[in-house]
Amino acid sequence: MKEDLGLYGNELNFFSTYFSIGYAVMLIPSQIIMTHVRPSWWLPGLELIWGILTGLLAMSTKASQIYALRTFIGLCESSAWPGMMTLFMHWYTPTELAKRMGFYHSCQAIGGMMANALQTAMHTTMNGKAGIEGWRWMFIINGIMTVTFALLGFVLLPDYPNKPNPWAFWFSKAHAEAAMERLRRHNRAEPHPVTWASAVRTFKNWIVYFITILYVSTVLASWGYAYFSLFLKSLKNPDGTNVWSVSAINAIPIGGQAIQVAFVWIWAFLSDWLGNRHLLILAQAVIGLIPCIVMSVWDVPLGAKYFSYFISYLCLGTAPLIFAWVSDLIPQDPEQRALVVGVAIALYYAISSWSQVLIWPAKEAPHYRPKREKVEVEAEVGERRNSTQKDDVDDVDVESLRR
Repeated sequence: MKEDLGLYGNELNFFSTYFSIGYAVMLIPSQIIMTHVRPSWWLPGLELIWGILTGLLAMSTKASQIYALRTFIGLCESSAWPGMMTLFMHWYTPTELAKRMGFYHSCQAIGGMMANALQTAMHTTMNGKAGIEGWRWMFIINGIMTVTFALLGFVLLPDYPNKPNPWAFWFSKAHAEAAMERLRRHNRAEPHPVTWASAVRTFKNWIVYFITILYVSTVLASWGYAYFSLFLKSLKNPDGTNVWSVSAINAIPIGGQAIQVAFVWIWAFLSDWLGNRHLLILAQAVIGLIPCIVMSVWDVPLGAKYFSYFISYLCLGTAPLIFAWVSDLIPQDPEQRALVVGVAIALYYAISSWSQVLIWPAKEAPHYRPKREKVEVEAEVGERRNSTQKDDVDDVDVESLRR
C-alpha cells in the first residue's frame, strides 16, 4: 500500500489523525444519543456504515481520499468501543465487570491478529487477482466482515435490562428481571437519558477530570507498540536487502498481539478477583517504563529493541480497569458514567489526532529520538497521578458522588 500510493512522508500518521478527528468529534454526542435511542439500533447502524466505508478504501488511488474516508469511519466507529463499555456497566456486577470489559477489549488485539494473518494470506495468495492488489482485497474482505456483524448486532445486542431489545429473540423477560435484581443487590441504578442536569452534575464532579487524565496518559504513553511493523520494515541486511519479507512483517506482530490478549485477560481477572483497580493500573505503568527507556536510549543490541516492542504489549490492559473503576465510583448515576467514558476517550482522540505525528512521525521510523522522552513523561504522569490520587478516591463516600 505504501508503495502503490506513494506514502513516503507522514501519510500513515495522518491516516490515524483524520480517523481520530472524526472519532473525537462524534464520541460524546454518540454517548448521549445512545441513552435516547436503543443501542441495538444505534451501534449496529453506525457499524453498517463504517463497514461500507471500509470497503470503499479499496478504491483509493491517493492519500487524500483515504483521509476523507478515515474521517467518516472515525465518526461512525466512535460509537462502538465506548458504547459497549457503557453497556457492560448496566449488566455486570463489580466482581464480573473488568473480566467482561477485558474480554471485549482483547477482541481488538484478536482482530488485529486476524487482520495481520489475513494480510499475510492476501499478499501471498490474492495479490494481483482480478488485477487487484492484496492490500485492496484486505479492505474489501474487512468491509464484508464488518457489514455481516453489523447486521447480526440488530438482534444480538440486548439493550438495557429495564428496556430489552424486542428483536433479541433469544433474550427472555426472565433474563431481564434477573439482571435487574442482580444490579439492585449491588447498588446499581436503572439507566435514564442524559439531560442538561446530568451533564452539569458530571462536570461538577472531580471524577471526570481524574479519570480523563488517567486514561489519556496511560493510553498515549503506550502507543509506541503500534509502530512495530515500521521498525521491522526498516531493518536491512549488510547488502541492503530487507531482513524481513512483507509476509513476515505482517506476521511477527501477531506474537505481540497474543501477549496483549493474554495479559489483558490476566489484568482483568486479577482486578475482579482482588477487588482492586488502581494497583494493577500502576503495575502496567511501571512495566511500561522499560520499553520507553530502551527506545529512548536506542543504541542497544537489536535483541533489546525486539524485547522492548514485545514487552510494551504487556501494558495495554489499563482501559478495562479504568472504566470498571468508573462503575465502582459512580454506581448510582449511569448518566454520569456514560459522559465520563465519552469525555475521557474523546479527549484522548483529540490529543492523539495531532500528537502522534509529532511523537511518532512515520518518515523518521524506526527511531524517534527527540520524541521518546515525551512518552516516558506521559507514562510517569499516568503512574504518579494514579498512585497519588488513590487514597483520596477511597475516602470518598460513593453516595455523595451523585450530588
